[in-house]
Amino acid sequence: MPSTVNELVELLQVEQLEVNLFRGGQPRESQLKRVFGGQVAGQAVMAAQRTLVDDKKLHSLHVYFLLGGDPSIPIIYDVERVRDGRSFATRRVSARQHGEIIFYMTASFQRDEEGWDHQDVLTPTPGPDEATPMVDLVKYVSPKGEEQWLREWGDFDMRYVGDPRPEDDPTRPYVPVVQRMWFRASDRLPDDPQLHRAAFTYASDFSLLGASLVPHGVLISSPKVQPASLDHVIWFHRPFRADEWLLYDQTSPSASGARGLSMARVFTEDGTLVATVAQEGLIRPAKPREER
Repeated sequence: MPSTVNELVELLQVEQLEVNLFRGGQPRESQLKRVFGGQVAGQAVMAAQRTLVDDKKLHSLHVYFLLGGDPSIPIIYDVERVRDGRSFATRRVSARQHGEIIFYMTASFQRDEEGWDHQDVLTPTPGPDEATPMVDLVKYVSPKGEEQWLREWGDFDMRYVGDPRPEDDPTRPYVPVVQRMWFRASDRLPDDPQLHRAAFTYASDFSLLGASLVPHGVLISSPKVQPASLDHVIWFHRPFRADEWLLYDQTSPSASGARGLSMARVFTEDGTLVATVAQEGLIRPAKPREER
């Protein structure tokens, strides 16, 4: 994955091959065995935005991860212009490798309009300066993991809060705050709102599925679990910058049938709700070696 913001920007800049047809590159160096789902979604967002005929803005996307991507070859994005209306536009994007569709996305865009406005309130949470850098947690789990972390995820500054409520908080059994983390691009991004939405989409796939394992005391990286993102949804509510602190307030209302459902609200530091994210993924318990 990209280790710097410049590499992230380069990765998200899809190349136009033909009308509605784009090619996405791969990171220069990565030890991942399959393409990171957030990369495919971020590139698909950029491809869809490149086909807009006016200044409508992305307000929602729904994606399905169908096959694990091959990180050794480019990804082809075919954008279908489903609708271009006065208020809304719709795009459907398919991503292909080796002659197969590995990913689908439907995205909706809307022109700016005035209307009623309300939002959830951010409950008191330690700020980014009080949170623990994820790289420090990685070093705690594996002293050799810092270099790999920075190589794969150095393009984003991520800081872990966890569940900020004390153990005796009476809301714990009833309000499932699972984990919270702050994140932002590790350096300044260009002033392009389309790029910020794509960068956010890229980062949104990082930790969300892991929230569904927190109630079971299992890390997403554990050999006890076979994880994979299945589908992913984002609703964009208000403007934001992906290079300014965003709080990823994650919960998991359900896990069953070897699938986990996670949801998240995303707030700016001043408490503005800018997005809501949901994901269902495979969290299949790995069989013991002797049973394989």
